[in-house]
Amino acid sequence: MKYILFLIIYPIVWCLSRLPMRLLYMLSDFLFFLVYYVVGYRKDVVYNNLKLAFPEKTDKELKILRKKSLRHFGDFIVESIKAFSLTEKQARKRYKFVNPEVLNKVGKQGKNIILTGAHFNNWEWSVSMPLVSDVQIYGAYTTIKNPYFEKFVKSSRTKFGLIAYKTKDTVPNMVKNIKNGNIGAYILLSDQSPVLQKTYYWQKFFGVKVPVHTGAEILAKKFNMAVVNYTTKKIKRGYYETTFELITDTPKKYENYQIIDKYLKITEKSIKEQPENYLWTHKRFKHKDKYDMWVEKFKRE
Repeated sequence: MKYILFLIIYPIVWCLSRLPMRLLYMLSDFLFFLVYYVVGYRKDVVYNNLKLAFPEKTDKELKILRKKSLRHFGDFIVESIKAFSLTEKQARKRYKFVNPEVLNKVGKQGKNIILTGAHFNNWEWSVSMPLVSDVQIYGAYTTIKNPYFEKFVKSSRTKFGLIAYKTKDTVPNMVKNIKNGNIGAYILLSDQSPVLQKTYYWQKFFGVKVPVHTGAEILAKKFNMAVVNYTTKKIKRGYYETTFELITDTPKKYENYQIIDKYLKITEKSIKEQPENYLWTHKRFKHKDKYDMWVEKFKRE
C-alpha cells in the first residue's frame, strides 16, 4: 500500500517541481484562496499566535498580518515542491548566503559548529548551504513513515552535499565524527516546543513564557563546539538572503541557558522584521499556561 501511494503521488510532485516558478506561484495563489477563503485552514491558530506575539497591534492589523502569513505559507509549500528539482544555478540565484566567511572562519580554526536556526521564511532551500561552505554540513530530519517517500526526500535534501541523519541518529553520528576528527556544522532548528517531559528550561518568547529546546547549547558545551546562527530574509517572492552570526566559539564560558537566550533574542528580532514569514500555523504558545504545573512536577521529581 505504501508503495502504491508513492507511485500515485510521486509523479505529481515530480511534474509540479519542474514547472517554472511563475506557474508555481500561480498555484500558490490558488492554494491561498482555497486555504484562506474556502477551508479557513488554521486561521484561528495563526490569529491567536499573532495576538499573543503582538499585543500592541489592533484587530485589523492582526488580520492583515494573518492574511500575509497564510499567503507566504502557500509560497513556502510550492517552494518546497520546487526543492526536489532545484538546480545549483537556481539555488545560487534565489538563495544567497551573504557572509559564509563567518562559518568558514570557524571551521578553519578546527572547531565543530552547531548551526541554530528557525522555521522562518524558507528553510528548505538552506540545504544548498554546502555550496558556499568549506565545512561539511550535517542536518537532522524527522523519519517519514513511508520508506519510499523518505528515500525521495532524503535524496533531494542531500543533492548539494549535505549529509542527513535521522533525528535519533544525529548525536551518535556527531560523537563518531568528532572522535574521528571530522570537522562539521550541524543544523539544529531550535524554535519548536519541546515535549514537556523533556523540558529543562522556560524563557519568554515574544513576551510569553514557553518551554525551550536546550539541545543546541548542551551539545555545544559538551563537545566545545562553536554556535553560529543563520537567519534568512525574504528579499522578494522567490528570493532569499541568509546571514550567519557567531553566537560564541567559547560555549563553556557561558552560564547555563545564556547561549539559548542569545539565540532567542536573535530569532525574535528577525521575526519582528518580517513577522508574516514565520510559521505561525503551529501552536507556538500551546504550553504558555503550564509553567507552574511544570515547576511543581520538577520539584516532586
